[in-house]
Amino acid sequence: MLISDAVHIWRDADGDYHVAWEASHPDPEVTVVRLGEGVVIHREESPGARVQGLPVGSRHFFRLRDQHGNEILASERKLGMEGTPNFRDFGGYRTTDGSKVKWGYLYRSGQLSALSDRDMDLLASLELDLVCDFRREEEQATDPSRLPLHRTPRIASLPIIPGSNSRFFEEAEKEGGGQLEFGRQAMFDFMVEINRDFAEGQRETYARMFREILALEDARFLVHCAAGKDRTGFAAALVLLTLGVPREVVMGDYMLTARFFSPDREMERLQRKYGMEHVDAEAVRPMLEVHEDYLARALASIDDNYGSVERYMEEALGVGGQEREELRRRYLEE
Repeated sequence: MLISDAVHIWRDADGDYHVAWEASHPDPEVTVVRLGEGVVIHREESPGARVQGLPVGSRHFFRLRDQHGNEILASERKLGMEGTPNFRDFGGYRTTDGSKVKWGYLYRSGQLSALSDRDMDLLASLELDLVCDFRREEEQATDPSRLPLHRTPRIASLPIIPGSNSRFFEEAEKEGGGQLEFGRQAMFDFMVEINRDFAEGQRETYARMFREILALEDARFLVHCAAGKDRTGFAAALVLLTLGVPREVVMGDYMLTARFFSPDREMERLQRKYGMEHVDAEAVRPMLEVHEDYLARALASIDDNYGSVERYMEEALGVGGQEREELRRRYLEE
């Protein structure tokens, strides 16, 4: 049987769409039916298919049917943006009570400063109402977002600077006698610590994110930072958990960044950004990777300090029962 939360669709640089799925049966017979005509479907060795011939300027929905007649309707999770590699719809997931997060309302991405003209057309078609930008103010100023002019969404500047940032780099400079000096494990531990800080030190910023979302009726919104994985990853996790998506599914969505975001392509940019050109790339790599340990540390902090996500949302972020019900009314469907 097909597992609805484990169907992922994305478009590659050649314009081909890839449909991947998981199933409870080891070898299901799955048919991919696109709602339209004129396409070529190729089955792939792994559980999935490659679909050619679809227009690239709009979103597409696919219907998957197994041999038992079970059907799943799914859309692109990673949208085919040329200028930002990790632009995703994080809808489509099932909640613990059997509802489903709507497609086409919740998006996450990296920075939007390098979007192509074709990207701009696709972005405009999403009809976003709100963009929450977690980048530092200097990042926002030096790499301003490209957004549609005829229907510009509200921009909420929500800069996040983890409190451990300056401490880590100060200690690394001290170790290197004035130059940054650290190893891979130190960077990995630093990233774990950053995620703890998201939960503990950035509560007001994430609380404001929810206030911004709730202030607009049925808002279609995008949360993003520079890479779309850490600050954004925690934001998306909070939204999905608040909607009732199981924690293991939320972690699966978080880890999709490893499929769509290439550390090698971003390494040079990151080293320039933080003045780390002389630092070994392998030592820097954890800053560009995504690991379950990162988000797990943030969630462990919530559990340790509040006992549950629901209590954390209410006491730390001001998202109580009434706000949760409103969010679920907006973004869930039967």
